[in-house]
Amino acid sequence: MKINGYLGSTATLLKKEEKEMCNLCGMHDECTPLQTMSTIHNIKAADIAARGEQNVIETATVSPTNGEQSPYTNQVQLKKNKAHMSSESVGEKNNTSLNRDVTEQGESQNKMFPDNAENEDDKQTEHMTVENINGNREEMHDIIQTTEREIQETSEGPREEITTSSITCDISGKYLNSLLSNDSESLKQKNNIMEKEYFDMLSDSSPQVSCYITAPSYILQYLECRIINSMSSLIVSDNEELVSNVITVECSDTEKKIPFPICIAIPFTARYRGNYRDIMVKMSDINLQSSYLTPNSLEGMRGSYKGACAEVKVYTLGIFSVVSCLKKESFTVTKKGLTLKPSMDSRVSLNYPPGVFGLPVLVQLKVQPVDPSLVTYLKTQQDTSYPIVSTSPVIHVKHPSIHPFQKPVTVFLPCSPHPDKKTLGSEIDPKRTASATTNRIIPLYLNRTKSTTIRNPGNNASESLKLLGFRSQESGWFGLDVVVRNMQSGLISFELCEHLERFIVLHLSSNVENSHLVSFVKALEEAMLSTTACVVLCHQKDNPHRVVILVVPSKDLNQVLRNLRLEAFSGSPEPSRRFQVKEGEQLLLRFTGNIFASSNGKDYGKDYKLIFHLQRKPRLELQIKEVDEFGNYSSPHYKGAIVVYKIPKEKVVHNLDQSLLPDENHDQMPICKLPLKLPKHKKLINRPQSTKRISTDPVEALQDQLLRWLAQELSQESARRLSSSLPLRRSTIELIRLKNPAEPTEQIHELLCFWKNSLPSSTDKVRLLARHLRRIGRSDLSEELKLKWERKVSTEPPHRFHSAG
Repeated sequence: MKINGYLGSTATLLKKEEKEMCNLCGMHDECTPLQTMSTIHNIKAADIAARGEQNVIETATVSPTNGEQSPYTNQVQLKKNKAHMSSESVGEKNNTSLNRDVTEQGESQNKMFPDNAENEDDKQTEHMTVENINGNREEMHDIIQTTEREIQETSEGPREEITTSSITCDISGKYLNSLLSNDSESLKQKNNIMEKEYFDMLSDSSPQVSCYITAPSYILQYLECRIINSMSSLIVSDNEELVSNVITVECSDTEKKIPFPICIAIPFTARYRGNYRDIMVKMSDINLQSSYLTPNSLEGMRGSYKGACAEVKVYTLGIFSVVSCLKKESFTVTKKGLTLKPSMDSRVSLNYPPGVFGLPVLVQLKVQPVDPSLVTYLKTQQDTSYPIVSTSPVIHVKHPSIHPFQKPVTVFLPCSPHPDKKTLGSEIDPKRTASATTNRIIPLYLNRTKSTTIRNPGNNASESLKLLGFRSQESGWFGLDVVVRNMQSGLISFELCEHLERFIVLHLSSNVENSHLVSFVKALEEAMLSTTACVVLCHQKDNPHRVVILVVPSKDLNQVLRNLRLEAFSGSPEPSRRFQVKEGEQLLLRFTGNIFASSNGKDYGKDYKLIFHLQRKPRLELQIKEVDEFGNYSSPHYKGAIVVYKIPKEKVVHNLDQSLLPDENHDQMPICKLPLKLPKHKKLINRPQSTKRISTDPVEALQDQLLRWLAQELSQESARRLSSSLPLRRSTIELIRLKNPAEPTEQIHELLCFWKNSLPSSTDKVRLLARHLRRIGRSDLSEELKLKWERKVSTEPPHRFHSAG
């Protein structure tokens, strides 16, 4: 009876534990009864191992070899302990505490990543399920082995105890089998992670890799990826350069739950990289609110793409692009202070003394180098900027506005008084060469002004250093009355008593008013965002109706022209005049004159757009044709022009599929024009053979031979005077010349034949023609013509004359 009591209390305890676990885990949406039962089995295994020699009743069902269920089971009583009740309470507390830990951990993860809550619960379920299955297998295996060893010794036990233990063990065995099968199926589905390569078409070109997505296989079939480069002007911001396609990732089934995070790898090509710039993935939503993600990897080959890919883990879908932006470093300044030395330029240093902040504060720092050639260019544009010798880098600092400085912050910056070549190499990005940076903004005519504008200031006593800061958009740039000390090795130092978003130091050869310095810094900031570029137009060699139009930085013009020649684009490329353009600005191409264009060979007469990106080389291939085939009749070519307008960013609409109206730019002057020519195609008129005029009169045939002889004897000057003497219209003469532009003899012969056929048949044509020859001063030809006609002498061999007759 004692054994029956122990069995009853054990079964009651297990049922109570199961109910409590179901109630606690029921608060989670992803928590299923399978997870609850697996957790209970795991806790039971831990309790059994922990109790050691405590009073535990282990039961098992022993099946016979023939597969039938045995009607009897054997139970084994191991040892007795007086602390049985206390062990049960300890087990119950352990179960409750474990459930509380699991619940609190899931809730904290859901608060931190609300979009990823369901995914984290799935991961936790998978992890606990695997451990539970392993623990249950070991427990059941030990129970069965122990029972088989002890079954012979206790085979004579009471029949009532056997019946009670057999029911309990049968339920446990059936539940364990169902648990193992269900968990294995769910794990197999969730662990099937695959990488899919997505392609998209750009105009009429071949398919291009848009991205690679790594996710469970059942999710990949619902994900769609498209290239939307038409939105690139709205994606890039200041000091950013686009280095990839702009893609959008969407789910075709809006009700499908995606197990975030998923991995997205975007191909990109960065031509300019260095210490001051970094590669980031920019993620934007439908309202173009953006955030930046640091790639996990930038190298490696994927599928058919052999270039670099920026790989990130994302927790939501949206618009993605890879940009090259200023490198940002973050530091935490505590109460003890900190000295900031960014990795991009070790000469820059910010010293925060102890007590500058009352609480730990996060500081973000960017360093933007200034090319000395830009300073030289701006000095040629503004006479008041002539005393400016050099500048320091522009420092971008971000502090929390609620934490003002309690103490001054000491700043060290490089600002050499001699902007020579050595300084240029250290100030700008090492990977961007001096020539590439110089041509970024400076026109070609500046090369002859550099020698006259740059002077070595030497040790001038009037030299000074001036600090300018930018506090906010409302206040803008302003001059600060701060003492800037000149240190050794081209370093300067000063103290800041307030927070500034960005600041710069100017080295002056003489005193300049603050208003002129502020104007210079604004122009410098604008120049650093601009690039000198031009538009290139080139015809295909074998098909002049196909043209390619590119927006090319001036520094890359020669290389681009060489590449076009290798692509069978020949002729005389027509680069436009140079102009300034910013990253992401749109250029509107409008065709005028007697030529219009089409991108698909069907829709002609539209305007086209090109979006400038420094590292992507925007390109447009079009089919052109004449508007009026009878136009430009006095020219061997159809003539037209391409007028280029610049669209400001504030006029770019979010719906980029909407075309611009023709009168939207009536108040803007075009930035450049490109002449456009298209050769006229020759028209072949096939007349039937019966309409050809065949003369059988020997007199008329002799006249035709005399006219051909005369055409061979006349020079071009004599022919010009003869055509003026004959009663012929000027349009007739021009038409005959256009029909045979390269054969003067044929022109003269056809001209004489046209004159002869216009006269009545009764007219003495030979005597009249001889009179016109004497009038132009060719009496010799006149006498010879009359002599040949009187003697009826043919100028051709006799057999030809008879064949004509």
